[in-house]
Amino acid sequence: MKAGDLGELALRNLREAVLRSSLTTLGVAVGVASLVAWLSLGIGLQALATKRLSNSGLFDTVIVTQRRSLQSMRRGPAESSPAKNARALDDDAKKEFERLPNVVEVYSQVRFPTEVRYNGTPYSTIVAGIPESARGNGSFDGIQGGFFSGANADEAILQIEFARDLSTQPSSLIGKDLIVRYAERQALPPEAGRTPGGHAADRETGGFSIVPREKKLRIVGIIETEPAAGFGGFGSGRLLIPLEVASSLRAAQVNDLRDAVRAPTGKPVYASLTVRAKSASLVGGIETAIKTMGFGTFSLQDATKSLEVFFRIFDMLLFIFGSLALAVATLGIINTLVMAILERRREIGILKALGAADRDVKQLFFVEASVMGLLGGVLGVVFGWLVGRAVTFGINVYLKRQSLPPTDVFSVPFWLVLLAIVLAVLVSLAAGLYPASRAAKLNPVEALRYE
Repeated sequence: MKAGDLGELALRNLREAVLRSSLTTLGVAVGVASLVAWLSLGIGLQALATKRLSNSGLFDTVIVTQRRSLQSMRRGPAESSPAKNARALDDDAKKEFERLPNVVEVYSQVRFPTEVRYNGTPYSTIVAGIPESARGNGSFDGIQGGFFSGANADEAILQIEFARDLSTQPSSLIGKDLIVRYAERQALPPEAGRTPGGHAADRETGGFSIVPREKKLRIVGIIETEPAAGFGGFGSGRLLIPLEVASSLRAAQVNDLRDAVRAPTGKPVYASLTVRAKSASLVGGIETAIKTMGFGTFSLQDATKSLEVFFRIFDMLLFIFGSLALAVATLGIINTLVMAILERRREIGILKALGAADRDVKQLFFVEASVMGLLGGVLGVVFGWLVGRAVTFGINVYLKRQSLPPTDVFSVPFWLVLLAIVLAVLVSLAAGLYPASRAAKLNPVEALRYE
């Protein structure tokens, strides 16, 4: 039997039982819609997490720290000592990092507590310095106002929660001035540190003193979230200033006392350094090179390995739950085709009497099943997309009422559309195996006698 004749005959049979065929096709569509909705949720959540992390500039970042021995961690600060193969994280090490291939920049983390005065009212917060390269960071895409006018500008960007502490209308703060009070670290001359019983580091470096200072800054922008919170050199800061300005303040940081106790020489030692690569794919090579120098490293790629495993398991579970409705639709296809066999016994008998082979009868039922699967797959993709849009709209309405930025938690890529349609057709063909085999085994003589 020709392919055209098979297709025409299959479509005619489906039209004759249009209600039953439509309901079966709708069942397939519901099953595919459930599968698409669940999988698009998993894909959307993974894309959202990846986008947030990528926009924060963390995937191309390596945090370098001084490697210490396990025994030094068990002892107190005054007794601790670097591991034998550990090197000091000083300016010499920083220059070596800068000379590594594919390194864009190397900068230190500057973060210190401060008191901010605005309209005569004091507020305690954390100041963090951010590099000029953060201008193109996706974390600042939705900024109110603008980025710093220059690397040495006396300007500040406020995190939205801190801005709300200063004013009930955060946007009105842009263009206003505030005063930052901080503790400046001033080095003492070596003679001042040579006191009887003084610490060896103080006698060698002269020690340091704390001097209160003030700095006037102009507010130029407000961001919704903390960029790279706790990571990358400017996390946990609610008041952001240019890194060069933050470094020039010589503000006393939390780890200054610890470094003063541990420092064996007069060279400044960094608590950590941030190394940025040209692209995320080059982070692994840079991280390996730095480890061979005797330093400890950490990159987000180390943390995302477990995150990737989590999303793989999560997607698999969503696929299983989404496939349950498709399995129910498979039973509907089997029922429809089995009923078609009972109603068309005489027709099948006539076909076989006219010379139709068992293979032709099987192909006829396979075509009918694939047509229902194809139509159900297309409709299911549309229904699944509409479900995702509806849920996203509801979520964004809720987020807007909570004064949170809108988001999209559903994503339907092109490959998911193809997968859903192909899977619907394959499942329909599998469902048609039993009815097609049963129809092909009918005896033409008994089929012609059937009333």
